[in-house]
Amino acid sequence: MMPAFQTPMINLYARDLPRLQAFYEGFGFVETFRVPKTGVADHVELRLDGFTLGIARIEAAAAHHGLAPKGDGRWIEIILWTDDLDTAYADCLTSGSESLSEPHVFLEGRLKAAWVADPEGNPVEFVQKLG
Repeated sequence: MMPAFQTPMINLYARDLPRLQAFYEGFGFVETFRVPKTGVADHVELRLDGFTLGIARIEAAAAHHGLAPKGDGRWIEIILWTDDLDTAYADCLTSGSESLSEPHVFLEGRLKAAWVADPEGNPVEFVQKLG
């Protein structure tokens, strides 16, 4: 049985995160989350009218998750929060999805994440809160 999913959002990769963040804040998006909390951000989340937009530095995606966004074409991924990341990841691989980043724990043990490619090659991230 497939795990439950909730809270979908879009994540963009950026060469210049502050510039992209300022662009979206110009439309009324408000920062709701940042890692790290001080200094240069690796990832921010902005909200507008119930929609969450994440922005991650390309270098952080490589350093923290082993991803390699090339910057060619569209830089977008679907994020699905789940209560059972390992099952979701395994089910996708069994169904023929390509693994982009195996399940791993990050943010000081608070989250677990994994990426697979959808049938068109677009990244889909599964995220699970731990503890």
